[in-house]
Amino acid sequence: MKPLARVLPAAVLAVAVAVPAQAAAAVRAVPAADHEVTFSVDGTTTYGTLHIPAHRPGHRLPAALLLPGSGPTDRDGNQPPTFTPNTLAGLAAALGTDGVATLRFDKYGTGRTGLGAYTGHPEDLDHPAFVRQADAAYRLLGSRPQIDSHAVRLIGHSEGAMTALVVATTARPRPAGLAMLQPQAMRLLDVIARQLHDQLTQAAAAGQLTEEQKRAAILAVDRAVADFRAHRPVDTVSLLPPIAALFQALEGANRRFVDSDDSVDPARVARRLPAGMPVLLTCGTADPQVPCDTTDALTTALRRAHTAGPGRVVLPDVGHGLDTATEPGVIAPSALATLRALLRR
Repeated sequence: MKPLARVLPAAVLAVAVAVPAQAAAAVRAVPAADHEVTFSVDGTTTYGTLHIPAHRPGHRLPAALLLPGSGPTDRDGNQPPTFTPNTLAGLAAALGTDGVATLRFDKYGTGRTGLGAYTGHPEDLDHPAFVRQADAAYRLLGSRPQIDSHAVRLIGHSEGAMTALVVATTARPRPAGLAMLQPQAMRLLDVIARQLHDQLTQAAAAGQLTEEQKRAAILAVDRAVADFRAHRPVDTVSLLPPIAALFQALEGANRRFVDSDDSVDPARVARRLPAGMPVLLTCGTADPQVPCDTTDALTTALRRAHTAGPGRVVLPDVGHGLDTATEPGVIAPSALATLRALLRR
């Protein structure tokens, strides 16, 4: 009997081989899907979304853990019902098109997770609790059968960027990269003081305060920060009423969290990052919450720690939510491009 290749014409043989191969490829493709996942840490069940992009069975995917900003910000990057930019959901969708799996979750006080074990005593929540929650999520993501555990990145936005930075110093396996998007780059009370200084300066420029009133108000803010850190009573009488209300709120159920968050100096933490780790830090020229100059010390620390690039990337006209004034609620292409550059490293 003659071999098949000698019996069939070449063209017929090509069709005979190609058609089954295409059919097999179609069968092998696993479609993209979102999976509701849970994990337990400190007596609380945390709920999240694991997005697995389309892939071949058995193929292990690169992945990223997405961490949200401050306050009651949920897995999608929202504070419903009033603030719903979908920042993290948008990042997950964009990365999914690039074949990157993502995990995002409802941190304490948000979404399905709620306060969990802290119900009835939220004043016991501190920043290390959120770090432990993020670290547990990182380990869960790396353990999934579809994920390459040595190709998992940490991506945090705003306060979540600082949390990602802390996790990156101890996480095992070592993260394949770290992205800090519009990060909290200074101690918390320094961030608050800087924002208040800027608001007072703007009020004086608008004629709402005299220069003398502005200087007195700035000095009062600085005294309040010093007293708060030293656990001395804050003299709210010398503060303008809205600022006095802010410090009173910081003194309440939030005190433990504020103290623990303020104890973290991101620049000092960055010095503990492994040499050679790819790190991205973004800042937007239209971001009043994280002006680029507030990231100077952190940027220098990353360089001295001998982390790999791309380092700090300035995003023109991009605001704190990674969007622009012309397209609010849409992640700016420049932000996505810099993130994709990190993921390609």
